[in-house]
Amino acid sequence: MNRRILMLTMLVAAAPGLADAASVYKWTDESGVTHFGDRKPTGKNSEQVNVRSGTSRNSDNQRQSPQDQLNELEEQQQAQQQRREESAVEEARRKQREANCETAQSNLRTISSNARIRVEDNGEQRYLSPEEIDEQRRRFEEIADENCGPDTAVPEQR
Repeated sequence: MNRRILMLTMLVAAAPGLADAASVYKWTDESGVTHFGDRKPTGKNSEQVNVRSGTSRNSDNQRQSPQDQLNELEEQQQAQQQRREESAVEEARRKQREANCETAQSNLRTISSNARIRVEDNGEQRYLSPEEIDEQRRRFEEIADENCGPDTAVPEQR
């Protein structure tokens, strides 16, 4: 019985030392998944984790402070938000150009197919003169040229 108690006491006394001797490493792969292992990964930044306390020691001495991590995260979020806003603005601009193009082409077809165009002017209806029809045709052609061709506008630099 004394022998069992002595063995148990020695085992309990040696257990913290054995647990501390084992190294556990923590690293994150390209997909953002965190891994733990007993061997240091090659070619990856890793931290040696203290199993007893749960704290870690950065084996590569590149650990950022929490404030730096927060600042970096905020910068990433701002950049993502800016990209989303820019793509939304570009999409709205593209849709507006398509609508302008379609309207201008429709108006050109109407002007070309009708000899007389009736408009309402100051509450009274009247017909456009041939000169006014030519002027409207030129205006619609300009709108179609601006909106139906490739987008030549240079994006705004920030």
